[in-house]
Amino acid sequence: MLEGKRFSFTERRNNLGVSSNMPYLPLTLAYNNRSVQAMGLLDTGASVNVLPYDIGLQLGAVWEEQTTSVMLTGNLAGFQARGLIVTATVDIFAPVLLAFAWTESREAPLILGHMNFFTEFDVCFYRSDLTFELRPRRKR
Repeated sequence: MLEGKRFSFTERRNNLGVSSNMPYLPLTLAYNNRSVQAMGLLDTGASVNVLPYDIGLQLGAVWEEQTTSVMLTGNLAGFQARGLIVTATVDIFAPVLLAFAWTESREAPLILGHMNFFTEFDVCFYRSDLTFELRPRRKR
């Protein structure tokens, strides 16, 4: 069985100062020989991974060169999004390719959703101690 690793939830405060613990995962994203350290929100309700505009720029991506349009819903429905595939490394695990909807929104968090973060990793949430365990999925 592939080994997993536990991570703690991260305390975040909103603009009103209200605190909540959320499952944020530290990861390194790489594209075009550049890399960025980021925190991605594990969102089991999200269909796709979402990459904020500024992080895409930091990675050296050029908006006009991305030709695959992606339709987003919810709070991000009013923003254009383009497909962007980057390499992601999480802690001790081997790098994986993640497909992102790179949004024009500068306010969006980096979201890790079903397509394709949760096809690459299994996650088990432990509410009792506010941790989650991540393990890579077996390739078939």
